[in-house]
Amino acid sequence: MPLFPSSSSINTAFTAPSSKKTENFWIRAPAEAKGGIKLYSTDFYLACTLGGILACGPTHTAVTPLDLVKCRRQVNPTLYTGNFQAWKSIIATEGFGGIWTGLGATLIGYSFQGAGKYGFYELFKKKYADIVGEETAHNYRTSLYLAASASAEVIADVLLCPWEAIKVRTQTTIPPFASSVFDGYKKITAVEGVSGLYKGLTPLWARQVPYTMVKFASFERTVEAIYNMLPKEKSEYSMLTQTGVSFLGGYIAGVFCAVVSHPADVMVSKINAEKQPGESVGAAVGRIYGKIGFAGLWNGLPVRIVMIGTLTGLQWLLYDSFKAAVGFPTTGGKK
Repeated sequence: MPLFPSSSSINTAFTAPSSKKTENFWIRAPAEAKGGIKLYSTDFYLACTLGGILACGPTHTAVTPLDLVKCRRQVNPTLYTGNFQAWKSIIATEGFGGIWTGLGATLIGYSFQGAGKYGFYELFKKKYADIVGEETAHNYRTSLYLAASASAEVIADVLLCPWEAIKVRTQTTIPPFASSVFDGYKKITAVEGVSGLYKGLTPLWARQVPYTMVKFASFERTVEAIYNMLPKEKSEYSMLTQTGVSFLGGYIAGVFCAVVSHPADVMVSKINAEKQPGESVGAAVGRIYGKIGFAGLWNGLPVRIVMIGTLTGLQWLLYDSFKAAVGFPTTGGKK
């Protein structure tokens, strides 16, 4: 029967053969989920990967209108005075479909990213816990969450980067330089080759790796704190309540994520929109920073806090709901 400090805390705590009191971080997991999937098997990680796709692809796509305004205001802060004025202006000049510019690239890119982010997070968390041992993993579980999420995001961003490049280029040019995600792919690769789709990878890592580290670690610990404040054990609450805790914990984590990653997010938008042919990423960052300054790195932050808080809350709600649907337990439990 496998022992693992899963993000999915199972009801029965494992008690180590020691007089020292242990916490519920180490759990005794059943060999199989209710759906017959063996925990930590290939099918388990594939299920988590599918859960990541369902959590990230639709949620990022749903906030495309917010993302469009955010990206345009990051590139040109004087373009719009606010979200509603921006949407009114876009609809007037580009039609109602204009507020959904970048939808295709968003859906494809963040579905790939969600697959890598959640699937590899579960894998690395298990592998790293096995390496250091259960007691060390328990005592330093925040470090475990940080290491596993960072490793997963490095891979996830390689999957996301080409589609993020197409999305940002399409959203920040008026009128949009491409009519669809595949039109954008052909136009970029025709001029810059496939490497043109990856010119923003380093800034994307700079944005997404800290973001994901904060997202997963703060979520895990926030959910733990919420259950600690509740009067009953997690198992005594309905699935609706448990997924509600996941949403609340995710929203709180999302606020932290937005602040930590925002300067890099601005730079990703700027680089994809303004990087000159033959210019290195470092040179582009220096030139853009010289133009916008430190204050310019925070353009669009309030919009992004609302967007990322909502996104992160919904992602954890969908991910935990999917896990529950296939027989896995939801995240967290009392300390």
